[in-house]
Amino acid sequence: MTRMTMIEAIRDAHDVAMERDDRVVVFGEDVGYFGGVFRCTAGLQEKYGKTRCFDAPISELGIVGAAVGMAAYGLRPVIEIQFADYVYPAIDQIASEAARLRYRSAGDFTCPLVIRMPTGGGIFGGQTHSQSPEAFFTHVAGLKTVMPSSPQDAKGLLLAAIEDPDPVIFLEPKRLYNGPFDGHHDKPIVPWKKHELGDVDEGYYSTDLGKAVIRREGADVTILSYGTMVYVAEAAAEEAGVDAEIIDLRTLLPLDLETIKASVEKTGRCLVVHEATKTSGFGAELMSQVQETCFYHLETPIVRVTGWDTPYPHAQEWDYFPGPSRVIDALHQMMEN
Repeated sequence: MTRMTMIEAIRDAHDVAMERDDRVVVFGEDVGYFGGVFRCTAGLQEKYGKTRCFDAPISELGIVGAAVGMAAYGLRPVIEIQFADYVYPAIDQIASEAARLRYRSAGDFTCPLVIRMPTGGGIFGGQTHSQSPEAFFTHVAGLKTVMPSSPQDAKGLLLAAIEDPDPVIFLEPKRLYNGPFDGHHDKPIVPWKKHELGDVDEGYYSTDLGKAVIRREGADVTILSYGTMVYVAEAAAEEAGVDAEIIDLRTLLPLDLETIKASVEKTGRCLVVHEATKTSGFGAELMSQVQETCFYHLETPIVRVTGWDTPYPHAQEWDYFPGPSRVIDALHQMMEN
């Protein structure tokens, strides 16, 4: 194993995939010569040439539209939308074309396309560089939606996504690019190079899509989370002194409902934590699934801690960000009930 940042793990996944399969092409805004705004594709153009890794015009609609055509033709494009906030002009191509291609062609065509996007806040990016749009994509039949929380998972899940015959939305929590973040913005983070979850297998491996992982075992309450909020949940459980079981979903769609059910049936309580806005966020779907399948095991109502229903602020970022204090309050409330 090698210690890597999430950026390095994602870059390594690109490299492995491109070396194994010459159908894999990488493109987007500034991903070629510049190596991407976060350097996730640095060095790929130099190694594989300008026909395998290249820059695209500033047109998300055009980038995704071209990639859909490439995928239908037999290539395996991996495209980068510079920030998840910029994806909205391409929603029609994603939802109406990429997601529907297999269905509308009765299986004659597939769309092996990966759309990578840095997502989430915690970097003072303000309203146009901090959004978490995962719920948009989980609503679209035909798409898979993935959000890793560690370098090891980022590499394995990206390789699995590239090999998948259908389109995959791959959301990368940019607050985790260089190290895990527990929500305590006033404290220094531990870089991935000094964290055990920074260990990444060398060479090729893949991590199955649709399989959650238990990050912390516990008996009192189940916390469902993904991305940056996994570490916020861990910090909150530790500080609250609650024996919480923390599930990192990793893949939002398909959802590993069996792991969720087994945990909630054991603990009898469920807390959902995500950074996106509350109303119609993915947490609402999680709550519905738990209510439908675990109702007779629940000892308290399901609770969620999320971002607020407002554009992501710049000056009041830490009032918006669902940090440990809000999660601790929710945990105490649930345990008192």
